Amino acid sequence: MRDYSLTHLRDDVLLRDLTALIAQERGAFAAVLAHLAEVDARKLFIPLGYSSMFVYCVQELKFSEDAAYKRIQAARAAREFPILLTELAEGRLHLTSICLLAPHLNPENAEELVRAAAYRRQSEVHQILSCMFEVRATATGAQGELAAQQVEGPEMESASEQSGAELAAQQVDLTPGQLAAQQVGPTSLVSQVERLEPLMVLPEIKDRVRYLQALLSHSLPSGDVSCLLAKALDLLIEHVEKRRFGTGNGSVRRRRTGDRNRYIPANVRHAVWNRDGGRCTFVGTNGHRCNSGHFLEFDHVDPRNRQDTVEGLRLRCRVHNQYEAERVFGTEFMNRKREEARLAKEARLAQKAQERAKAETAADPEVEEQIQDVLSALRGLGIKGDQARRAAARARTLEHATLADRIRAALQFHGECV
Repeated sequence: MRDYSLTHLRDDVLLRDLTALIAQERGAFAAVLAHLAEVDARKLFIPLGYSSMFVYCVQELKFSEDAAYKRIQAARAAREFPILLTELAEGRLHLTSICLLAPHLNPENAEELVRAAAYRRQSEVHQILSCMFEVRATATGAQGELAAQQVEGPEMESASEQSGAELAAQQVDLTPGQLAAQQVGPTSLVSQVERLEPLMVLPEIKDRVRYLQALLSHSLPSGDVSCLLAKALDLLIEHVEKRRFGTGNGSVRRRRTGDRNRYIPANVRHAVWNRDGGRCTFVGTNGHRCNSGHFLEFDHVDPRNRQDTVEGLRLRCRVHNQYEAERVFGTEFMNRKREEARLAKEARLAQKAQERAKAETAADPEVEEQIQDVLSALRGLGIKGDQARRAAARARTLEHATLADRIRAALQFHGECV
């Protein structure tokens, strides 16, 4: 066992060794980030049985949640901008400054930002970014740095809205359930109660809570929101489990699989769900079972001869389901299938939009009269049958348009189709 006592060292030797060790640490840390970036890019955590890079860092590498957040963000930024690793190794940048810079870096400003942040303290980097991007400086610290998302949700976030010290959950493939609660002692009441904040709701949600408190006033006189939330969540969980996984009373209702022509009986899904414990069953090459409970899908044990039976099915998280499909059918085949599915989805959405627009304008006699005039104009130009009707349908989607605008749109659509 190594002895870390340094009481025997002279002052000058202690200071010299400390300086040398810090230089070594910076170089080693830059190398760690480079390795993390490459492991992330190759997705090597998937065959090891981990559903995301974050889970791999916390469970396999034993990082804290905060350390995993920051290192993954810095590693991904450094893979795109290698200058960050050089600056880190030479001590001009620290981990926090890289995390602050990461959301704002692009090929045009990277060198300028890195140069401006060199040897700067965290508060100074905040000030530089505030001046350059007019970002809102937010409070730092563990709670701020671990904020999973803004109130509006991940889709509303942008680099200018998000503090550089914060790392959004989607940047590290993190789902809210993977953020472990801090343990403060097994016998403390605080250890049994976790804060759920910020809990900001719209006025209509608040009204629903008040109404539900009134409905349950006999069985829940205190109206305690925590008890109310527990009851509501129990009912919602039961409803979703019945609808999605067939974990209700074992009815014979059937559910579609990924193939629209195949169905899995509810009693089979119920049995598979209970057998696998509602967790991903993928076991990595190192013997680690994924155990993720997020984005679960029913996967066929033999994908080439799919059997909708308890023995022929298993639970897999989406990451490992896709990984297994690529392993069996090949990456190129699966990419082609995904692209076909994406195009088909876009076509369905476009068709629904046209049908919705048609339904909205069907009751407008002025629009209908214009569409008839569009059809007459198209036929007069020699455009017949389905081609004329499709072009007129496109013209129908225009809102508050003149007849000339609709004819122009119809002709443009016809020209693109031809």
